[in-house]
Parts: sequence; structure tokens; C-alpha cells
Amino acid sequence: MAIDISDILSCENKEVVERVQVGYRSFSFELGDFPITEAAPIALRIANCENKRLLISGQGELTVSVPCGRCLTEVLTEISFQIDRELRITEDGIKDGDLDEAAYLNGVYLDADRLIYEEILMNWPMNVLCKDDCKGICKVCGQNLNRGDCDCQKTEPDPRMAAIQDIFNQYKEV
Repeated sequence: MAIDISDILSCENKEVVERVQVGYRSFSFELGDFPITEAAPIALRIANCENKRLLISGQGELTVSVPCGRCLTEVLTEISFQIDRELRITEDGIKDGDLDEAAYLNGVYLDADRLIYEEILMNWPMNVLCKDDCKGICKVCGQNLNRGDCDCQKTEPDPRMAAIQDIFNQYKEV
């Protein structure tokens, strides 16, 4: 969703609140494509402070279906984010701190979807677990160990000890 901010930029100390919906049904990035199951509208406050700064603020919450990091069971994960951006208004345009331009600005248009995407990405959880004591999946057969044990061999020999194991097998008494 593109928001025209030309009126805000042309009027000193003008403030506008726009209600914005998350504009996509799933969240995609390097780790995969994650369905958004629920998203609350965001009240995005855009303010011109003395023709020197453009303030963009708001907060949002959404629920995303993310696989457990151990057993791959889908987990509904709530992601909360706080939008708090301060941009400089100059004669050359709008500047984002050390950057010349913010990726979510295109002239006098604010790309709300891009801004929200960046905030979700920055607040993405590092590791999602279905429960704290998740047992994961069997490395051999893929059985979810939370649902029950499998018949696979539980201990794997340490590959660093393979040479010693070969010596024991060679001199094993019959």
C-alpha cells in the first residue's frame, strides 16, 4: 500500500494517522515462505516536525505459522513489532540517518508494505520450538519423537573413535 505523504511534507507540524493492513498472506524470505494466519490493522502515525524531521510510528501484531526448529511441527507464532522511524527532511529530499534514502520511500510515497516487511524481518524469532522439551525427529527414520519412540538404533558411534573400534573388532576374541 502506497501512502502519499506530499501533504504532510508541505505542511509544517502536520500529523496524519493511516490504518494499514498487512498486504500479504504469507511472509517470504531466505528461510522460506510462512503463512500469516492473523494480522491486526496497524495505526501508522506520520508526522512532520518543524519541516526538519519526518516521524513514522506505529505498532503491529501478527500470527505466523512457523515449523518447530526440532520436530518440524507447525507452531502458531505471534510476532509483535514497533515502528519508530525518524527521517531528516532536507532540500534534496528525505534522508534516513546515514542512508541517502529509505527503501520504503519512493519520492513522496511511503510503501507501507515494505516498511512493515522490514519490521517483521527484524523481529523474526531466532528459534521456534513447539515446546521447551521438544525431542525432535529421529535422524534415521524421521519419526517425531514427541509422539513416540521408534525402533532405530539410538546411539551413533563417534566417527573419531572409528579407528579404535576397528582395532577392537580386529582382535576380538571368539
